[in-house]
Amino acid sequence: MNARTLVVAGHGMVGGRLVEEVLRRDREERWRVVVLGEEPRPAYDRVALSSLLDGAAPGDLALTGREVLADRRLLLRLSTTVTGVDRAARTVTCHDGTEIGYDALVLATGSRPFVPPVPGHDLPGCFVYRTVEDIAALRAAAVPGRDAVVVGGGLLGLEAAGGLRSLGMRPQVVEMAPWLMAQQIDEGGGRVLAGALGRLGVRVHCAAALRAVGAGTDGRVDRVELAGGTVLAAGVVVFAAGVRPRDELAGPMGLERGERGGFLVDAWCRTADERVWAVGECAAVEGRCHGLAAPGFRMAETVAGQLLGAADAPFAGADASAKLKLLGVEVAGFGDAHARTPGAVEYVREDRRTGTYAKVVFAADGRTVRGGVLAGDTGAYAGLRSLVGRELPSSVEDLLTGRS
Repeated sequence: MNARTLVVAGHGMVGGRLVEEVLRRDREERWRVVVLGEEPRPAYDRVALSSLLDGAAPGDLALTGREVLADRRLLLRLSTTVTGVDRAARTVTCHDGTEIGYDALVLATGSRPFVPPVPGHDLPGCFVYRTVEDIAALRAAAVPGRDAVVVGGGLLGLEAAGGLRSLGMRPQVVEMAPWLMAQQIDEGGGRVLAGALGRLGVRVHCAAALRAVGAGTDGRVDRVELAGGTVLAAGVVVFAAGVRPRDELAGPMGLERGERGGFLVDAWCRTADERVWAVGECAAVEGRCHGLAAPGFRMAETVAGQLLGAADAPFAGADASAKLKLLGVEVAGFGDAHARTPGAVEYVREDRRTGTYAKVVFAADGRTVRGGVLAGDTGAYAGLRSLVGRELPSSVEDLLTGRS
């Protein structure tokens, strides 16, 4: 039986997982896999980028094993950008003019950092925090003892602030939302987190809009200007204010986008073209994009099953729960962290002396756990998260203090 050709556009974390799943499951060698990766290296752990500022080497982040790279069914082309797709002819065109035919195509093009289009956003000394090359450039520009500004107070922004601090710089964080990590935790948790970061020397400016980035006499960035007139000194500026799906192929391919971008796909990650799927950050599954690795991996597994005629369950959405340690500060959010359930009841416990905060959200009955937030101490996270949708077996105080 002649093998069919699967083309995968993108070899990031999710594209890499898809390739591994197909090769592992395809014992009858029904597929030949051609991967077109834009970066100069195979898939690596983008979540661990900050470790490159702490002594790790790029090779330490590698996700693709030697056995996969050596698989005769795989053709991996790096530093290759897909510039066009002809769905009628079933061909993919690369930046160098190469055309590759496909029987199935998976778009795993990922996302690009969002850089606010303010004056000076492209000055020398401005960086994004997305690739190995970005981190290398940031390391080369860092000057210990100088000020730095991170634009964005979400997960990636705080990772970047921690990386700059490890390089000896003095980071400040600028966030448009009223508090840090506004998607994962509530105002109380954000307040505790900001206070803990302040004690570590990281200044936080929330509810702050960026107006411009300014340069010194040498033409390099030396300051950030906020709406309202505040000026922050900055030897480097890192933009970590979110990402946008890499969906620029959608229009030329005649495929629909989600309302907020991304290739529009169904719960099986399939576009309107039965031969074309999309996975990861570029996929708007039933209209919604998911920016974390875990849901992307589930999308990859769903598509691999379909390609091999043993379809797993459709992608069922993402669990937004997160437990993290940012600059040494523990934070967690799970379930309905923002108490949006109709009739929700909140239990809040804050100890300003120890710098800890806990909130548990209950349904209207006051017993069924819906979600919560922990900051400063996340010891109760596993127990509370396991109770989401269930009634509390003991007092909430017992659960928070570990007495249950």
